Amino acid sequence: MGDDQAITHTIGITGATGALGRRVAERLARRGVAQRLIVRDLNRAPELPGASAVMASYEDSAAFERAARGVETLFLVSLPEAPDRVPVHARAVDAALAAGVSRIVYTSFLGAGPASVFTFARDHFHTEEHIRASGAAHTFLRPSLYLDLLPSWADDTGIIRGPAGLGRVAWVSRDDIADAAVAVLTGGPAHHGRTYNLTGPEAMTLGETAQRLSALTGRVIAYVPETWEEAMASRRLTGAPDWQIEGWASSYAAIAAGELDVLSPAVPSLTGHPAQSLEGFLRTHPTALRHVLV
Repeated sequence: MGDDQAITHTIGITGATGALGRRVAERLARRGVAQRLIVRDLNRAPELPGASAVMASYEDSAAFERAARGVETLFLVSLPEAPDRVPVHARAVDAALAAGVSRIVYTSFLGAGPASVFTFARDHFHTEEHIRASGAAHTFLRPSLYLDLLPSWADDTGIIRGPAGLGRVAWVSRDDIADAAVAVLTGGPAHHGRTYNLTGPEAMTLGETAQRLSALTGRVIAYVPETWEEAMASRRLTGAPDWQIEGWASSYAAIAAGELDVLSPAVPSLTGHPAQSLEGFLRTHPTALRHVLV
């Protein structure tokens, strides 16, 4: 668990206007930790005690370097998926190091590797490699799929479709990821060079997931398996580019391949509390179910 009493320097937080970065910033503020919030839009930056906000994007190296000056530890939240995500991440890392940042905590993804079935996980691997090669102290947080987004996997008819087969996934909540991130950010050198897989307490198939969502909502929710070709064809109807469609479909294929069939003790070990279960999370976050209750 973290020891925020030992923190005497400013922690840089990216993504503070988003769902994960904001959670981390709020938790650090409650602990009295000094923060620099590096955001794209100052109007959306949360107002928190002990926190100052400065505007910079990952793409603008000069602005990012200025924003990171005086920051020793940087919480680097990965960007949304894009064809150029890796070089943009690298630009932000290089700018941070030029500003004097000595430690980076990066939000990666479970099973990140150069040949991951989930195409977007490959981006995370290459970003990790760039951070490693930089020589900076680092910690990689590799969460599983977000429990918060699970209800959106069902369409308007309550069907979850994809080529996941009978593979399993241990959905993890953003709250648990944020708690783990705070423990690492405030924990110091004990976490240097470490990679933490962040998962929920149990792994389940999409069929089992659908059954449990049905029990929670009282609505029939079902998983309908697709072949890879069917998944690609059905998602092309959205008009999204091929790289994005392949990413969406490959998240299911990664489940089928067993890449997400991982249970890790990192959440309870880092935070001191159990990882949230599917039922526990959705009962305490009922608004997350709105999509499947209409």
